[in-house]
Amino acid sequence: MKAWQMLELGDPWDLLELHEVASPEPDAESVRINVEATDLNFADILQCQGRYQVRREPPFTPGINAAGRIVAAGEDSGLKVGQRVIGPTMDGFGGYAEEALLPAIQCFKLPDAVPSVAAAGMHITFGTSWFALHHRGRLQPGETVLVLAAAGGVGSAAMQMAKAHGCWVVAAAGGAEKVALCTKLGADEVVDYTNEDLYERIMTLTDRRGVDVIYDPVGGEYFDVARRLLAWEGRLLVVGFASGTIPNAPANHALVKNYSVVGVHMGGYRERDRRPLVRCYRELHQQFIDRKFDPYISEVVGYDGIPTALHRLGHRGTTGRVVFDPEA
Repeated sequence: MKAWQMLELGDPWDLLELHEVASPEPDAESVRINVEATDLNFADILQCQGRYQVRREPPFTPGINAAGRIVAAGEDSGLKVGQRVIGPTMDGFGGYAEEALLPAIQCFKLPDAVPSVAAAGMHITFGTSWFALHHRGRLQPGETVLVLAAAGGVGSAAMQMAKAHGCWVVAAAGGAEKVALCTKLGADEVVDYTNEDLYERIMTLTDRRGVDVIYDPVGGEYFDVARRLLAWEGRLLVVGFASGTIPNAPANHALVKNYSVVGVHMGGYRERDRRPLVRCYRELHQQFIDRKFDPYISEVVGYDGIPTALHRLGHRGTTGRVVFDPEA
């Protein structure tokens, strides 16, 4: 089968090589799929560089998630050849290939009405945002929500989901193109934090009250601004640290404003309690079918487009999601 491979650790846009490799054989509890779509993630870059929490030793094929049709199923997998599924890849047989290997227990069946490209485009971003807003943040209709990095993958997902839940949403993004995208995706207000004061603009928009919920995948200096923008009993959802800087929260500030700093780690539920994951994807797939939201996929690339797309992703040159489709 055709597969992009990392033969040594480093930047994937420089070191990925396209090879013909043997198809992986699933064990009793895994499945092999014919890859129909794989989303490009920042975690893929980190794994190629040897900086991700799950370290792979070369050679391996990147692509931490994949969607497609099962072509071989282990005897104890509980799944059948021909079923369409999506899930995390395993054993170095990732999604940047014709075929990938997935652990059956972590696969989710895809309804016929959910195309694989759309499923891949929302699997991590909308899944993360579902856990942040609904499972951890307990978002209520009518609340006010500030989304940082709102033009990115998880940010654009959070913005659409909060709007679909009946909330008033302010999007924060950098630059005219990203601001225009946030407006297009339905934000009630947009702040360009490259040339506007985020704190003053939000306080003006909320009559100095602040917001109920802040979705923060950025960290760094914006975390300090965000915590000061929380209203009484607000929730600051810690989704990630795209800035590269892990911030600290002064406990006395949380005490006097009675707000919560809430960690969001969707992946932890795979080992601890899968029930929220099952509920998450059941609801997301149905909401997609019901047209409650539409994952913003800015680009679909074929084999040749993966290295340059990863370079853009790694240097903040993308918006929404970039998805690999072997047929593109």
